[in-house]
Amino acid sequence: MTKPLSPKDRIIFALDLPSLDEAVKYIDLLKGHVGVFKVGLELFCACGPAVVRAVNERTSGAGVFLDMKFHDIPATVRGAIRSASTLKARFITVHCDEGRGLLKAAVEEGNTSGAKILGVTVLTSLSREDLYDTGIDTSRFSEPGDLVLHRARLARLAGCAGVVCSGLEAGAIKKEFGPDFLTVTPGIRGAGEDKGDQKRTVTPYEAVYNGADYIVVGRPIRNALDPVKAADSIAEEIERALKDREGKGV
Repeated sequence: MTKPLSPKDRIIFALDLPSLDEAVKYIDLLKGHVGVFKVGLELFCACGPAVVRAVNERTSGAGVFLDMKFHDIPATVRGAIRSASTLKARFITVHCDEGRGLLKAAVEEGNTSGAKILGVTVLTSLSREDLYDTGIDTSRFSEPGDLVLHRARLARLAGCAGVVCSGLEAGAIKKEFGPDFLTVTPGIRGAGEDKGDQKRTVTPYEAVYNGADYIVVGRPIRNALDPVKAADSIAEEIERALKDREGKGV
């Protein structure tokens, strides 16, 4: 039986930093206060696999969310997943917009190592207007949430463990696919906090109450005067959301 996730385990801290030294500082500071560390393009391009090894070596069981958002032909993505899997990442992301063939190739390769493949649906920085600009048929997908659900269906059919989506769509995904299909939610901001380059944002409470299993948090923790206190406060907010969700049978 899988052990239930604690509130802190549901926090994925985004190591969106330019160097290994800075990443190690936050790994050492936040281990025990967050459950997963996200390694994205900026940091991986700066120091490569060394940062993943640093998380594995310097923490006691914290997971790695390798957020490469792979996006290429299936054979190339299969090879990339094969290489990434040697790093013992818990989650690896792949874009959904190349269809089921790409997703299936990633899942098949990820299954050999135990890495969970997550399909990236629609970035939280995109609005309806942005979808139109990129050529999406907005008469079919009138809002980003419509496209998110369509791509989540592709991810589910391909065997992905779950998807990356905004907290605005987490509830609809859980309703359609059930509790075992993971929802990982970026675009997290505190109430009244500057959204920056994000457009479809929610608070930690809203994301988890709506059904998110994990939330990806970067700037609200990283830019805080006391990052540990900020992480602990978010864990408390998650705990409240879980209790309220359970109380209302959500």
